[in-house]
Amino acid sequence: MKKVLTLVLAALLVFSGVAAFAEGWEIVVVPKDASNPWFVRMEVGVDEYAAAHPENTIYQRGTPEIDATLQAQLVQDLIAQDVDAICVVPVDPESLEPVLEQARAAGIVVIAHEGASLVNVDYDIEAFNNAAYGAFIMENLAQAMGGEGVYTTMVAHVTNASHNEWADGGVAYATENYPNMTLLEEEPRVESEDNGDVAYNVAKELFNKYPDLKGIMGTSSFDAPGVARAIEELGLTGKVFTSGTGMPADNAELLKSGAVQSLTLWDPALAGQAMIALAEKLLAGEEITTPLDLGVEGYTALEFREGSETVLEGEGWMVITAENVDSLGF
Repeated sequence: MKKVLTLVLAALLVFSGVAAFAEGWEIVVVPKDASNPWFVRMEVGVDEYAAAHPENTIYQRGTPEIDATLQAQLVQDLIAQDVDAICVVPVDPESLEPVLEQARAAGIVVIAHEGASLVNVDYDIEAFNNAAYGAFIMENLAQAMGGEGVYTTMVAHVTNASHNEWADGGVAYATENYPNMTLLEEEPRVESEDNGDVAYNVAKELFNKYPDLKGIMGTSSFDAPGVARAIEELGLTGKVFTSGTGMPADNAELLKSGAVQSLTLWDPALAGQAMIALAEKLLAGEEITTPLDLGVEGYTALEFREGSETVLEGEGWMVITAENVDSLGF
């Protein structure tokens, strides 16, 4: 199977070459994969930015599935292609470090998103302070739970830096502000593998195994929707709750049914554009100072994370409810 996926990846890279004839910089956005609706939306933003900046060759290239090895291979191929900048959303930051080190050694600008733990980058852009975002999700879950009860946290993978920072921020917020909420001691963090079916199955197991479990805080865009399916199937709507990140259009019916009271997110289209805008500044030799305005909504006053010289944080989050879900346009 890996060989087949490798051949598909090679074909994608060959196809991408037809776009690489512009005289300006070649900037490539590498998402976690090409089919996830989150990154399909990111590509919309990348394409819009490319259309507005025809002097450069700007495009998105993803792997056929979420796979750290395939992503690393794609980045290596882009290094061989001698692109000017790589903007990446890492599947597994730790395993991607060596290949990003190669990219920077080759003189390629490296910008990351959701990769705050990465060392071998010029900069990492976060849509917000991760701890604050986790607190924001937890506040929505706490409101739904009535401020009391047992809860747990769900991440795509325990290796995902941003997801775990959100979950940690949520737990810290609940501990400080909701003394009647208790983190599930036996399983304080579970994995969804960035897969809605996995999230659904894990949630069913948790609710059956722990009758007192009242809430699950999700982080991946698949978590809360998958958990909500389990809640509906088990007939627990209004008794147990979930909140997390999710795409508006994909989850409109869940929100309207009451299975999910709210979802939070930032627009991945804008995150893609912010990465490209920062890459252009570096390629142009501009000095990066804060507050940094990238000319992208939510990324007009970026500040360095406390104690970091590479992680820049914006103000890009929003909350989605049954009332506003149809007005967001994606």
